[in-house]
Amino acid sequence: MGKLLHAEDIILAPLLTEETWGMMEKNKYTFRVALGVNKVQIRKAVEEIFKVKVNKVWTANVKSKPRRERLNQMHGHTSRWHKAIVQLAPGDRIDVMG
Repeated sequence: MGKLLHAEDIILAPLLTEETWGMMEKNKYTFRVALGVNKVQIRKAVEEIFKVKVNKVWTANVKSKPRRERLNQMHGHTSRWHKAIVQLAPGDRIDVMG
């Protein structure tokens, strides 16, 4: 990306599902991140916001899905978005509910 992004602009929200709660026991945390950011930017943003050490980062682009509203038959798509899974160093933790 051409412009300088702050850590709060990169990490948008934690993803809290049954699967991600299970991954937290293995010290892996999942976040919704801004489109177009890379793994290095994600690592620096997580380390800056949560004051932890990140060992590894995985990313995935989530495609848009078709959506239809029944009553008025409006058609469209959900938004595409970017997801990141970060593995922290042993002993580090993130309080996602705090």
